[in-house]
Amino acid sequence: MRVIDVHAHVLPKSFIRAAEAGKDWHGIKTSSIRLSPKFMWSTEQRISEMDDLNVDVQVLSSHPLFYSYNKDAELGKDIARDCNDHIAQAVKAYPKRFAGFCALPMQDISSAIAELERAVIELGLKGAMIDDVVNERTYDSQEFLPFFQAAEQMGALIFIHQGSPTIVGLRTTKYALPITVGGPADRTLTFASLVFGGVMDKCPNLKICLAHGGGYTCFGIGRMDLGWKVRPEARANISRPPSAYLHRFYYDSITNSEENLRYIIDSVGIERIFFGTEWPSDLCDDSPVEWLLGLKNLSQDEKEAILWKNLERVLGI
Repeated sequence: MRVIDVHAHVLPKSFIRAAEAGKDWHGIKTSSIRLSPKFMWSTEQRISEMDDLNVDVQVLSSHPLFYSYNKDAELGKDIARDCNDHIAQAVKAYPKRFAGFCALPMQDISSAIAELERAVIELGLKGAMIDDVVNERTYDSQEFLPFFQAAEQMGALIFIHQGSPTIVGLRTTKYALPITVGGPADRTLTFASLVFGGVMDKCPNLKICLAHGGGYTCFGIGRMDLGWKVRPEARANISRPPSAYLHRFYYDSITNSEENLRYIIDSVGIERIFFGTEWPSDLCDDSPVEWLLGLKNLSQDEKEAILWKNLERVLGI
């Protein structure tokens, strides 16, 4: 049985070299960033850890610290290209162990489309990882529609993962709540923006994966349906209730709860769930494959679908 991890982050070598030399990287102060030491590991060390975790393939994505949407568009392009070239090199060197998502300068949509095209068509990456929001603008804004149409045409998977600050981070920074509560909250708003904004209707073949089990989407869908039913503004762009769109998205398995994962599977269908670890974050489970294999409420067929079959089908890995 194979195991494919859709949610694994990496730092570009150029950043690591700058950090080791005590230098800035594209204007980013490397000395101010505190990450797990595993982020600084070589590719060979990463593969060794993958073997220990029983993970066969990681779909690499750059750390969300590097979204850089608030920076000048040209600088954003340079940062994205550095990240993407590094991931492409890892995939080329170890094609049986790695696939990749690109980073994009989402503050400039024409540049984002051009870089997505380069990454997917020239570099062979599988799609892109983007934030839930671009400089406080959600994805129902019309300016983003050409991007999603381009991603749909290319068959690229768009993996959505929070950056910083999250919704919760705007209110409190206590108790690690900006990431443990804020990340899932951001993902729920992203689902709602794409659905209520009509993006999913305008792009019927768009492939989107919501990290961290889609946040609170499945648990709050009843309230969204009620809003659609009783508030005219909620029906401005869609003729079906939001729950009709749950199966249009993909979701990673990072819920940290067997009961929650079971509920999401029952809500969206087993074929929409991808295995994820968030390696090498400190929020990564120590034994994520063992955890999933040990779940009593999932059948063996469901476990295999999550661990590899769904990603193999969708990404062609």
